[in-house]
Amino acid sequence: MDGVSGAARRERLVTPAFLLIAFATLGYFIAEGALLPSVPLYVKGPLGGGEAVVGLVVGAFSVSALLLRPLIGRLADLRGRRTVMLIGAALFGLSVAGYILSETVWLLIVMRLATGAGAAFFFVGAATAINDLAPEGRRGEAVSFFSLALYAGIGIGPLIGEALLGESPVRAGDFTPVWLLTAAAAAMALVLSLRVPETRPAVRDHGRLRLVHPAAILPGSVILAAIMGMAGFFAFTPLFTRARDLGDSRYVFLTFSVVVILIRGFGARLPDRLGPGRAARAALAISAAGLLTIGAWPGNAGLFGGTIVLGVGSALAFPALMTLAVSGAPPGERGAAIGTFTAFVDLAFGLGPVSLGVVADVAGLRAVYFAAAIVALTGLALLLLRGQRQRRRARAPETPVPEVPF
Repeated sequence: MDGVSGAARRERLVTPAFLLIAFATLGYFIAEGALLPSVPLYVKGPLGGGEAVVGLVVGAFSVSALLLRPLIGRLADLRGRRTVMLIGAALFGLSVAGYILSETVWLLIVMRLATGAGAAFFFVGAATAINDLAPEGRRGEAVSFFSLALYAGIGIGPLIGEALLGESPVRAGDFTPVWLLTAAAAAMALVLSLRVPETRPAVRDHGRLRLVHPAAILPGSVILAAIMGMAGFFAFTPLFTRARDLGDSRYVFLTFSVVVILIRGFGARLPDRLGPGRAARAALAISAAGLLTIGAWPGNAGLFGGTIVLGVGSALAFPALMTLAVSGAPPGERGAAIGTFTAFVDLAFGLGPVSLGVVADVAGLRAVYFAAAIVALTGLALLLLRGQRQRRRARAPETPVPEVPF
């Protein structure tokens, strides 16, 4: 049933401020997308690392982001969304320029930590600003449209990155053009962010000074399970396609991004209509099916078919779960809730490549997709158990419970 009120429908969603934030986000994610195939190939090729080292370097990005996001969320509540966007875009671009000088694994890890910090600043600011602008009852729709810029960047970035690397980057290749392009895209995000108006609500009470917001713990735990599989997909698909003579990964990432863009564009209202709980359960089940397909079905048919299915699940998960996190927080604590929620995303992107890199070393690259599917099913189980508890409490007349979307 459509729970969006008539007033919310009439209130304008896509405004000039909304578009500025979206285009700044597009620039930022073109930068991040260009790194998706480039960093694993740089570690595997010029730096001579194995799969576990690839996972360590890719995952380092998320360590600093994980530690900083809750604090950045509070900073966004106290000092403004635009401020943290500007800090993030600048730090991201400068750190990627530093990859040019990173000729050892450990120096690259240091740069990756700085890149992750920049990512944390930028995305918390942008996502919080979008939620500030969203009319009540249309928050899932707003996040869906906003995330189109994210996945467009993830689709465009790898195409450019792989094209600049050439045919044989694992054996040789100059990665400097990729690092320079990435820094330039981050600079574009910085310039656009300068034009973004401040959206922070004019409230005096910003709640208790707590770094972990309770409204975001359950949705954050579920997004952790959803994102770990996607993190493994991003980190190891460039190696998987080459190991199985399936070509490079640029068209795999493009396919994933196109599917997400289509689902979030044409089905932007699904998280609001279904409710975040139902949408999240569907997302976890579909994501697991996609990962299992990639691992179990050899060849391009399984790779692209599984990627399409995974894209459908990923398209539903993030808007539904972010809506759930933000809806439980007052306006003055919205940044803190998003900071906590996105910290779980960073934890997933940190744990996923590292743990799945060990799986790849022990059992091979196909096993990565099976292990990732199991993690996604664990998130589904968490949602189902939560729903059972809520239904039991609702049947007990002496225990009133608030209505929840599970």
